[in-house]
Amino acid sequence: MVDALAKVVYAAAMHQSFLFLGAIFGGLGVGLGAFGAHALKQTLEASGRTGTYETAVLYHLVHAVVLLVVGVWSLHEPQALVWLRRAGWAFSGGIVIFSGTLYVLCITGTKWLGAITPIGGLLLIAGWACLAIASSS
Repeated sequence: MVDALAKVVYAAAMHQSFLFLGAIFGGLGVGLGAFGAHALKQTLEASGRTGTYETAVLYHLVHAVVLLVVGVWSLHEPQALVWLRRAGWAFSGGIVIFSGTLYVLCITGTKWLGAITPIGGLLLIAGWACLAIASSS
């Protein structure tokens, strides 16, 4: 009985965490997309980094929505909580590292960040792998 209650509390906390993160990342993605399209338009065009910035925003927003899915899924599949938690944190880290380094690269021109960006991409891929495992739990 205590174990079942602990799982419900854990699922509810995880549910709220990933719904919150998905909402925050979603709002930031829209804001950063608008910022790039308007305030940074000339800078991005001059540097030839418009496509890079758009890629950062696309991956950012797609994975924000996926975090919302992870939050909802965690309430319905208690046996998959471990893999859903791993997926949620991998997606969160992937958004910050992948999109974040691309944003900084586009805004500042700091090229060494390109070496870190693939780590974020690997985290995003790991998140999808965790979802695949969760779906078979």
